[in-house]
Amino acid sequence: MSAAPTLEVELALFAAGAPVVIGVDEVGRGAIAGVVAVGVCAIMPGVDAAPERLRDSKLLSPARRAEVEPLVHAWAAAVAVGEAEPAEIDEHGIVAALGMAARRGLIALHAAGIDVGASTVLLDGSHDWLTPALTSPPRILTRVKADRDCASVAGASVVAKQYRDALMVADDERWPVYGWSGNKGYGSPDHLAAVAQHGASPRHRVTWLRQPSLLEGLDSAPGATV
Repeated sequence: MSAAPTLEVELALFAAGAPVVIGVDEVGRGAIAGVVAVGVCAIMPGVDAAPERLRDSKLLSPARRAEVEPLVHAWAAAVAVGEAEPAEIDEHGIVAALGMAARRGLIALHAAGIDVGASTVLLDGSHDWLTPALTSPPRILTRVKADRDCASVAGASVVAKQYRDALMVADDERWPVYGWSGNKGYGSPDHLAAVAQHGASPRHRVTWLRQPSLLEGLDSAPGATV
């Protein structure tokens, strides 16, 4: 198994005076169907060591993620997941939708008693897409590979991944032709072939499907409607 994320960055922030650190990570950004989900994981000074098997969600098998998720809930001060709907992604674009989802997650943390305004947010990646979505943003630090290296962000990634995967499995029961229980809404060849044959569902990001590169080689398939 890969190296475990640490609390090195978070502990340095606590030592510098941060009363709360909130790790933030997104799931589903590149999918063509389903919500985009943003996990938020708040920890406080004096936090215990992170769960031993915690890793970035992309490095864990589904079975291992299912084992780790409740440990993250027990370890963190609070966790939440915000989401943005496919229609919101179509209307506003993915970057704005990420901000909407994160804002909803932070609102849920606030409702759980976390002082979000006084927090320092660790945001995975190099682009701060969160600040524009907030009226009064807290301190936000971007960090490449934070989901791999920082325990709070890894926790956020696991919670968000489990949440979104469960939504896609539930949607698969209603629209089984797209294979979402397996592809989780991403543009696998079988998923794209199903879109070409059956058309888009209400859970698809329709503006994304209209990009020629997504359906290259499929637009002549029988029944193609997108």
